[in-house]
Amino acid sequence: MKTPELDDSETVVARHGETRGGGTFEFGEGEKGDALIIAVRCQGKGEIEVSVKPVNVGFTLECVDSEASTSTSTYNQVSVAGVEKKGTVSVQAPSSVRWSMTIGRGEPEQAEAPEPSGETE
Repeated sequence: MKTPELDDSETVVARHGETRGGGTFEFGEGEKGDALIIAVRCQGKGEIEVSVKPVNVGFTLECVDSEASTSTSTYNQVSVAGVEKKGTVSVQAPSSVRWSMTIGRGEPEQAEAPEPSGETE
């Protein structure tokens, strides 16, 4: 299983190759104002829990049992205070799930403005 790729405009700061079950690894600090990017690919029946310290961000990813070319991938971008600091990523997963991860840094995405409803007051 290959590690997830990032966009050309983003900088890779850590990669973690194919792993079964849980694991923890470190990533380096970034520039102030950059977002932290967490790209995860998983395969196998089960759920993985990802937690990022020191920013206390986490998410869950449901993995499916399929061919490696169609493994589930997710891409998360975190832009909260302290995200430029070095930290650790921890993954909790059953031994039936294989996963790989790429951590990166990049420009925060701009939130889209809500569409006007067309109603007047």
